[in-house]
Amino acid sequence: MGVYVSVRGWLECDKTQLAAVQEVISTHADEHYSNGWSTPRQQVNWTHYIFYGADIRESALEWFTNQITEIARIPASDGDGDRIRGLFLASHEVDGTTEWQVRDGRLVISPADARHQYLDE
Repeated sequence: MGVYVSVRGWLECDKTQLAAVQEVISTHADEHYSNGWSTPRQQVNWTHYIFYGADIRESALEWFTNQITEIARIPASDGDGDRIRGLFLASHEVDGTTEWQVRDGRLVISPADARHQYLDE
C-alpha cells in the first residue's frame, strides 16, 4: 500500500507571481496529485492565495518539494520586493510532521511544533 504524507498549506503572492506559480504547477502536472492545488473562486482584494491539500505517496514528495522550491524562487514582480511566501504542514505516516516555510526565495523544512500534533491523531 505504501507510506503516505498528508500535505496541506498555502502560498501568498501577487497577480503577476500567481501566473508564474500556475505555470510551474502546469509544468509539473501529473493528472493525479496536481489536482490538490486550488485557488479561490473569485479574487478578494490584493493578495492572491493558492492552496494545496492531498494525501500523497512518500515517493511523490520529491516531485512536490521540487515544485515548491521552484515556486519559492519566483522573483518579486514590482518595486516593493515582496517574494512569494507560504506555509505547509506535511504529516508523514512514519516520520511525523514537518513544517515547510516558503520565504526569502527558498523552502525551509523543519520539525513541526507540538501544537500541530492533533492533526496526526
